[in-house]
Amino acid sequence: MRPTLVPGDRLYVDPRPARPLAPGDVVVARDPERPGRLLVKRVGVAPATLDPGRERPPNRTVYLVADSPGPGRDSRHFGPVDASAIVGVAWFRYAPASRRGSVAVTFK
Repeated sequence: MRPTLVPGDRLYVDPRPARPLAPGDVVVARDPERPGRLLVKRVGVAPATLDPGRERPPNRTVYLVADSPGPGRDSRHFGPVDASAIVGVAWFRYAPASRRGSVAVTFK
């Protein structure tokens, strides 16, 4: 399977999307562990059960997941992030020209 994004992709990001975030949306968020850095991740669905002693995230948080199942840094590593950390929703890849097109894929 071809990755959604690769290094060098350039994106248009909507800072105020017209609809609420949905699982599958690709978002730009402030990195909770590295201030000043941004992450590009997909909105996921928090697991029904979390590690013992951890509660399900509240509604004002977002569960972020990496596209690849490997050991990437995402909410499985740092937990759900506050919705205020979301900078915007990526919706279109404008460069490189050979990969130009939509990045919006919503799970049903």
